[in-house]
Amino acid sequence: MTPADTGASTVVDAASAASAVPDASDSRMTPGGPGYRRMSLALFLAGVATFALLYSTQALLPLISGDFGVTASDASWTVAAATGGLAVFVLPMSALSERFGRRTVMTASLAVAVTVGLLVPFAPSLPALVALRAVQGAALAGLPASATAYLAEEVRPRALVTAIGLFVAGNSVGGMSGRVITGWVAQEWGWRVAVGVIGLVAVACAVAFRLLLPAPRHFTPGSLRPRVLVRTVRDHLADPLLRRLYAIGALFMTVFGGVYTVIGYRLAEAPFSLPQGLIGSIFLVYLVGTVSASTAGRLVGRLGRRGALYLGAGTTAAGLLLSLAPSLPLVLLGLVLITAGFFAGHAVASSAVGKTAQHGRAQASALYQSAYYVGSSAGSTVGAVAFHSGGWAGTVAVGVLAVLGVVAITVSGSLAARRRSGSTPLKTPSLSR
Repeated sequence: MTPADTGASTVVDAASAASAVPDASDSRMTPGGPGYRRMSLALFLAGVATFALLYSTQALLPLISGDFGVTASDASWTVAAATGGLAVFVLPMSALSERFGRRTVMTASLAVAVTVGLLVPFAPSLPALVALRAVQGAALAGLPASATAYLAEEVRPRALVTAIGLFVAGNSVGGMSGRVITGWVAQEWGWRVAVGVIGLVAVACAVAFRLLLPAPRHFTPGSLRPRVLVRTVRDHLADPLLRRLYAIGALFMTVFGGVYTVIGYRLAEAPFSLPQGLIGSIFLVYLVGTVSASTAGRLVGRLGRRGALYLGAGTTAAGLLLSLAPSLPLVLLGLVLITAGFFAGHAVASSAVGKTAQHGRAQASALYQSAYYVGSSAGSTVGAVAFHSGGWAGTVAVGVLAVLGVVAITVSGSLAARRRSGSTPLKTPSLSR
């Protein structure tokens, strides 16, 4: 039975147990082996830079609204433009990585993104700021899919979920540190200085990434011919499991993008009325995401992929409902649950994509990332519009609908697999084919 037949779950059986036995002839990296720590740190730093840059304006939206005299929904385009640019360009950038190599594309992407990041503080108007952010997002498109493909090629299958979890953990650290730093810096010197500081942090991460990342040993150059790319994309979209994983990633990110785009406005208003520095510090809850993402491998081992996704969705939904309370401690607890559930679900879904695709892994990952950041853009925009019309309850309603979508897709995968297997208890092979 192929992964396409397994719905959205995995239960370790004899096949996966066999894959967990070390193979002396397999030269790919494994925890404790040569180059693994350098690789993990390099991609961790790449994740830090990516999320710090991508969401550098999110915690600053109330200040940007005040500076340019625009509404929350208008200011939210500084986030949506960046994630939208990434969503549009991630597939073309993944094709370049198939031809020129993962490390080369990731290095070039970071170089362009940090250069634009140093220009963002000088944007004279909101349209100019949105345009720069769109270019920055397009440049960052070379990171996510290429990183996942690099790991799928250079790391042994039994360590892949953990390795990708560490990269996702870097995303969470970058998202957290970017927002916390910008919050406190902006409180003293304004949002322009704040995003400039993030640009400098990203420069340091980019340099360290290039110095640390081991040269690929298992990369085979592919073709840049459009016909080959179209065929590869068509094959991936024809896979029912991959389609479900793409939709799950988009829906999880719809929740996350909406919540964290709007939360600054909610905390700045009564009854909380928090200063910008404290609002930025709220994003320290991203540390919870760092833990949940890095432990996703163990979660899948215990619950299966389906069980891990249900747990992530349930945790996220509980956090959304808890955040409705007019109590700051309960709102913070709600954010903790939302963050933990989101990062766990994202790590599980994205690692499943890397294991499911047997060819064109960069394109498979790119399609996931494209769906993921389309979800982010949609969440940022729709969440802000819902907040403008219905307050925080409106944003929560959007998030709950997205979580229900995750559950529905996971259930439909389970039912499809049960029909195909013809058995009541679903015992499926490992994620790898």
